[in-house]
Amino acid sequence: MTQFPVPATTGVCGCGVHDHHHLSRLAGTPRRRFLAGAAAGLALAPGSARAQQSSLAPDAALERLMAGNARFVRKELNSLQEDLAILKQGTFAKQEPFAAVLACADSRIPVELIFDQTIGQLFVARVAGNFVTSELIATLEYGAAVLGTRVIMVLAHESCGAVKAAIEGKAVPGQISALYRPLRAAVDQAGPDPEATSRANARIQAGLLAAASPVLAELVRKGELKVVPAYYALASGRVTLV
Repeated sequence: MTQFPVPATTGVCGCGVHDHHHLSRLAGTPRRRFLAGAAAGLALAPGSARAQQSSLAPDAALERLMAGNARFVRKELNSLQEDLAILKQGTFAKQEPFAAVLACADSRIPVELIFDQTIGQLFVARVAGNFVTSELIATLEYGAAVLGTRVIMVLAHESCGAVKAAIEGKAVPGQISALYRPLRAAVDQAGPDPEATSRANARIQAGLLAAASPVLAELVRKGELKVVPAYYALASGRVTLV
């Protein structure tokens, strides 16, 4: 299978954000600038979802997310008791998620379940290794600027196969090795320990989200959004901020 070119290997500065060349590539293209402007315009539109969500502060959104995980750990879920028919009717015309999660594609991380949330409450983006790309930045910009999410969590996890593969750097079939380079900064910072590397990657990607996106950076500056790194322990089910 033909392998497409991958972005240049990133480095890490003191703030946990990769090099300026790659940062410019993500933030400076005409398409990215268009998306940033469009999202900002939609966020200011009268009656927008963001305006309707304004009563929930970023700290309260994060507290709500973590409280749901605490219920999950205690095996006291309440989201599954919701009437799904009513939920579907209520979210058919619009969505107003209070939080966004950039998670790994790992099948052992059912994001809504581990935070005890149901239909319409979380805006979830997933890729193996939970790293930032231009497309994922655009997705999370849409969630924050248009839908009104108040917190973005970059969720790493225990025993991540993408992280382990990036540390080992072995030859793999197809385009799987395209996952290696976005994780290289974390490997250089914390490898060869997979769990330390996963935590470092969550911090690096959270820093990149706020730095590479003028839309998200402005919302953070105004106190309307938090971007936080976190780590999910498979054995306990507990999410901790890192």
